[in-house]
Amino acid sequence: MEVLAKSVATTAKQTRILAVDDNEDNLLLLSEVLNVFDCSLLTATSGQIALIIAQIYNPDLILLDVMLPDLNGIEVVFHLKHNPTTENIPVIAVTALARQEDRDRLLAAGCSDYISKPYMIEDLEAIVRRALGQI
Repeated sequence: MEVLAKSVATTAKQTRILAVDDNEDNLLLLSEVLNVFDCSLLTATSGQIALIIAQIYNPDLILLDVMLPDLNGIEVVFHLKHNPTTENIPVIAVTALARQEDRDRLLAAGCSDYISKPYMIEDLEAIVRRALGQI
């Protein structure tokens, strides 16, 4: 059985960020980038697992890969935004889809922001800070 969540740190007052990606290397990179936030990191490798973790842990932010093995990012966002428990969680799409129409479609679906892979670490940090209200 797949591990549902792992915590980088476990303090009740810490910011919780859920990183969703089916590539373990991408999750490792995200965990390194997010170290600057001293946050509790939750991870998921599928859309279904992400929905379960979001429901249980109610993270402050979700970094969501769009190309997942079960549900795509738009389907995940749809479910999140139609659930009273998770509807207000900001979602940042982290994706290799780089066309303007892809970006527009993800934002229209309910993503708060968007960053294309490969991304500059500074750009990702800025987007996360903005989403968490730290700028």
